[in-house]
Amino acid sequence: MNHLSRRSLMLTGAMAGAVAATRAFAQQGPDVPYNPHPASRIGQPQEGPDTPKLTLYMNDLLSDEEAIGLKQIGIDWVDAAVVPEQPWTTGYLQPRVDALKKHGMHIGIMMIRWSYKGGMDPEMSKIVYGLPGRDEEIARIKQAIVNYGKMGIPVLEWNFYNHRAEDGYATAPGRGGAGMTEFKYERMKDLPPLPAEGVHAYEETWKNIAYFLKEVVPVAEKNNVVLSVHPNDPPAPMSRGSAQVLNSFSDWKRLVETVNSPSNCMTWDCGVTRELGEDPVAVGNWLASRNRIGQVHFRNVVMRKPREDYTEVFPDDGDNDMYEVMKLLVKNNYKRLVFPEHPRGLAIDKLLPKGTNPTAAWAYNVGHCKAMLQIALREVRGL
Repeated sequence: MNHLSRRSLMLTGAMAGAVAATRAFAQQGPDVPYNPHPASRIGQPQEGPDTPKLTLYMNDLLSDEEAIGLKQIGIDWVDAAVVPEQPWTTGYLQPRVDALKKHGMHIGIMMIRWSYKGGMDPEMSKIVYGLPGRDEEIARIKQAIVNYGKMGIPVLEWNFYNHRAEDGYATAPGRGGAGMTEFKYERMKDLPPLPAEGVHAYEETWKNIAYFLKEVVPVAEKNNVVLSVHPNDPPAPMSRGSAQVLNSFSDWKRLVETVNSPSNCMTWDCGVTRELGEDPVAVGNWLASRNRIGQVHFRNVVMRKPREDYTEVFPDDGDNDMYEVMKLLVKNNYKRLVFPEHPRGLAIDKLLPKGTNPTAAWAYNVGHCKAMLQIALREVRGL
C-alpha cells in the first residue's frame, strides 16, 4: 500500500481547490464577472451595511484613475474635501455620483471648504463672526443639504474656527526619519490677532454656532443628512486672541446638546481626544452610545501636555490603543465612516508624481485600520 507524503496531500488539496475555483468561475457564465467575495465565504470579516466603513479623500470625483487606486486598497466610500465653492447643485453632484457608482463606490462625505492657512471658512465667515449676510450663507448650505439628500450623500462635514491654530505646527523626524507633525502652543501663543478676523469671545462664538445649528439641523433631519462638525484641531487654548469653542470634551457635549438631534453630530477624532488629555475610549463611548458620531477620524498621537504639546505619529505607535477605539465603535453598532487620516511623511512617496492618490503612507494607514476593524468584528460579533 502506498502512503502519500504530507507534501503530496497538500498538493492534492491545492489542485482540488484550484479545480473547484475554476469550476465555480465557469458556472457563472461568460457574461458574469468573477466574484471573489460571494455571500457565503470563509476568511476574515469584511465591511458591510452594518459595520464601520473605511473612507479616504478623493481629489477629483470624476477621475477613474484615482477611483481605481482607492478601490484597490479597499476603499468604497470617499470623502470629498476638495470641492468648488457652492452652490453644490444636483447638476454638479449627479455626474460625480455616477462616475463613482460604476466602480461600486459612493460619496460618503462632502466638506464645506475651509482654509488650511489658519484663516476662516470662505463659505461660513459671516456665520462664524455673526456678520450681516450670514442668513444668505445659511440659505446656500440649506440648499446643499437638500441636494445631498436627493443624491444619497449621507454626511456634510463643517468647521467653526475663529482662527485655526496652525501657527503652532512644525515637522519633526520620526522612526527612520519619517515626517511627524509636532504641535507646540509656545510657538504661537503670543501671536497677535489678524485684522481681517478680529478678536472673538467664547460666549459670542457659542451664540453664533447655536444660531447656525437651529437653522440647519431641521433641514438636515428632513433630508436624511447628518451634519458632522470637526472639533478644533489643534485644540489650542486660544488662537490669535480668539477663544475656541470646540476644544474640550465639555464643549463637545454642549455642541450635541445645543440641538439634540441625530442629525447634529461630531466628527469624532480620537487623535484630538488624546490631544485634549481625555481618554478616547470613554469619550467615544459617550458619543457613540448617543448616535452622535457623524464620522470618525482614526489617528494616533503622543501627548506631552494637553492642548499645548504633542506629536502626531504612525497609527501603531502612539498613546491611543487603536484596537480599543475600533472595538468601541463595533460594540456601539456604529455604521458610518472611519477615516484613517494624517498619513506620515514617507521617503518612498517623494518618488511619486505630485498629486498621486493613494500614496504608500495612505495605504499604510488603510491597512492598519482595516486590520483593527477585522479583529474587532471577529471578537465583538464573532464573524
